Amino acid sequence: MRHAYVVLLALAAVDAAGYSVIAPTLPSIADSTGAGPALAGALVASFSAGLVLGFALGGRGVERRSTRTVIAGGLVLVVLGALGFVLGDELAPYFAGRFVMGVGSGCLWIGIAFATLEGWPHDAYRTMSAVLAAYAVGALIGPGLGSLGGVVVPFLAYLALAAAMLPASSLLRRAGAAPSFGSERDVLRLPSFWIAAAGILAAYLALGVLDGTLPLHFASQLSQAEIGGLYVGTAVVVAASTAAAGRLPMRPLLPAGALAVVIGIAVAGATAAVPLWLVALLVTAIGIGLSQTASTGILLADVEAGRMVLAMVVWSQLAIVGYLLGPLAGGAIATWLGFAWLGLVPLAAVGALAAAYAWSRSR
Repeated sequence: MRHAYVVLLALAAVDAAGYSVIAPTLPSIADSTGAGPALAGALVASFSAGLVLGFALGGRGVERRSTRTVIAGGLVLVVLGALGFVLGDELAPYFAGRFVMGVGSGCLWIGIAFATLEGWPHDAYRTMSAVLAAYAVGALIGPGLGSLGGVVVPFLAYLALAAAMLPASSLLRRAGAAPSFGSERDVLRLPSFWIAAAGILAAYLALGVLDGTLPLHFASQLSQAEIGGLYVGTAVVVAASTAAAGRLPMRPLLPAGALAVVIGIAVAGATAAVPLWLVALLVTAIGIGLSQTASTGILLADVEAGRMVLAMVVWSQLAIVGYLLGPLAGGAIATWLGFAWLGLVPLAAVGALAAAYAWSRSR
């Protein structure tokens, strides 16, 4: 079981690298293709569109096949998607490759999450918190790869990393008395489900703006390697915040994290000084870590593993709707209003979170 858990944590880290490798390479993609903020944001959003499909495919695979099959299929898809950036040199293969990478990543997340619940059903919150921390740590890898320069080399390095995990995934086994995974639509009526959904939406809206829009703003002062270093530092803080959040009360933690991401994104977009960017990204990273951990904890606390599949798929899809809308809305706002107004994007999720808390109290 220990070997399987180490493999799951490593898979989480590799999956996270696929999310974040795009950010430092985005200025190079824009320079070589002539893409502006809106089109660059759409490229980042294509990964999110693939994730939404991948979550649904992964959920069906978990119910009908096995978590190991879903994970292996996800790895194959992210490798094929990365080939679009290695072999292509224009936007069409980039969009196709990023979408396929998203489908594979969605399968990976569902497979990893349910393999964790399958192996450690009585210790789900602790083990899932560690998986989230591994995702946060893995987010260090993507910017590090992205800072290698250009487009081909970062994605070739990621392709090799994902392919290397295919043999390791064979070590995964069903462990102990695993629960039977199923779905119940009634869980979508729980107020706590919508609190968790609004919280994860806030975190991923901010993450989408961070990955898909702010790199173009940072490029006015920083090189590609410097942007990569900035994002590596941000990922360190997200990892630390995620780990610390597992020891704190979940419900008051969620609004605090959502407010932090609004403040951080707003300050990052409204300023043009590197020291202020550092402070803004520190606040944003803390908010993302708090929000995603508290949201996951609330979901796991109120929904049993045996009826979790639909809830996990919808919750994950809502998260990625945030990651899709973040760069799209951020790119449009940057184009028409300027980077100073980017805080409006995560602010929308704060209103949804307030409404969910109000509904919960009324129930």
